[in-house]
Amino acid sequence: MTITRCAWASQDDPLYQRYHDEEWGVPLRGDDHALFEFICLEGAQAGLSWITILRKRDNYRAAFDGFDPARVARYDDAKVTELLANPGIVRNRAKINASISNARAFLAVQDAFGSFDSYLWGFVDGKPIQNRWQTMAEIPAETELSRQLSKDLQKRGFKFVGPTICYATMQAIGMVNDHTVDCFRHAQVAR
Repeated sequence: MTITRCAWASQDDPLYQRYHDEEWGVPLRGDDHALFEFICLEGAQAGLSWITILRKRDNYRAAFDGFDPARVARYDDAKVTELLANPGIVRNRAKINASISNARAFLAVQDAFGSFDSYLWGFVDGKPIQNRWQTMAEIPAETELSRQLSKDLQKRGFKFVGPTICYATMQAIGMVNDHTVDCFRHAQVAR
């Protein structure tokens, strides 16, 4: 039996397929560390392909202390120098510094809202948006909601959180179900 996946995941790369099949679009709730990881990784992905970041994900987890925002928020110049020398991650000073400043902003959001989860999911009233795209061409790169989220995150001090990055994050963590309707995961994720 042939499995139909979203066109972007139909490559023969097992890592990409596993990410699509098991993680992408599944509502991620109650795990602020995982949400912080996506904020960092989506920012690191800016200008690159997602598969590049996915292949470096384990290296990122090791380099960024498991994406513990309290630890990342305390990184200093010596740690930035160490990260810039790490070939297992994208060695871009602006993106590394953004992860550090985002950790500080993330902690402030947790203090203000009780959790980052509560803040983020508040943009969709706690329920994923169920889209019914027929083709990948229909799926937008950004939406009015991702523009609102981007603006609010930037106001709170976040970096590398433009509307396109915000929409990619919303897709990844299941705030929107953007599996195409022919994809075997669309109905599963919708449930």
